[in-house]
Amino acid sequence: MTESTARIIFMGSPQFAIPVFGRLAEKYRMVGVVTQPDRPAGRGRKLTSPPVKEAALEMGIPVIQPERMKESGVFEQLTAWQPDVIVVAAFGQILRRNVLELAPFGCINVHASYLPRWRGAAPIQAAILSGDIFTGVSIMKLDPGIDTGPVYTRQREIIREEDTAASLEERLSYIGADLLMNTLPGILSGERMPTPQDESLATYASMLHKEDGLLDFNQPAAQLALKVRAFYDWPGAYFLKGDVKIKLRKVLPLPDVQCIPGEFCLVQGYPTIGTSAGALQLIELQPAGKGWMDGRAYLNGNPDWL
Repeated sequence: MTESTARIIFMGSPQFAIPVFGRLAEKYRMVGVVTQPDRPAGRGRKLTSPPVKEAALEMGIPVIQPERMKESGVFEQLTAWQPDVIVVAAFGQILRRNVLELAPFGCINVHASYLPRWRGAAPIQAAILSGDIFTGVSIMKLDPGIDTGPVYTRQREIIREEDTAASLEERLSYIGADLLMNTLPGILSGERMPTPQDESLATYASMLHKEDGLLDFNQPAAQLALKVRAFYDWPGAYFLKGDVKIKLRKVLPLPDVQCIPGEFCLVQGYPTIGTSAGALQLIELQPAGKGWMDGRAYLNGNPDWL
């Protein structure tokens, strides 16, 4: 099987999948794309297409957008495309056995973690939230479990002190694209075989929800700072001041500053909130209905902070 003859179905949806999709489309025959349905997004809740859909349509590649893979006609369409391999990157749906076994070379997944650590839906956020020193990308063969299949290759990436989930995701997306392109030829030639994961090292990253972003100031400042980084830019870390929701993008944990947990105070001219261990200084924030602003600028318009 060569680059010129392999028929590939791509399954993916968000921006993370775009570098992988683009690199594949440069060298392989993309016979079809499966992505999530258009959904409302932004303040105006305008119906918005997934980035992968837009990229595929620009290239003239057929696209389907099933709400569920078990919908009538979906498997028939996949079969009609006659794939040699299905490549998956942040698709967002679990694949049933009939899809996993449809293509001769199976379903190859670009997963944003150093497996078996952080299987599941939110591996990037989980790595930052846990204070991991590194994460990575794994190229694996999907099986009926959740990211439990054997791994072809993986590459580490250091988590930087300033990394948010958004910045780390961007780097991992390009690492994943390079890693897949270096690995796929060996898979298609039969020269590259996957290795089972070590189950004793497995951890799981659950799906995130909007309410997960609410900060609990009974936790230590250092842990809350990790949460702010891990949850930017979704689901977003926030707290409530009265009935106003305030999102946080950049904070500084102050381990030597003691305030009552949840108490508002001032440190070096910045709004600060006490925690169970230290205090959390708010460097960049966004009150509901407004844009992102420096913490000091926020105080200028909200002198009643204390």
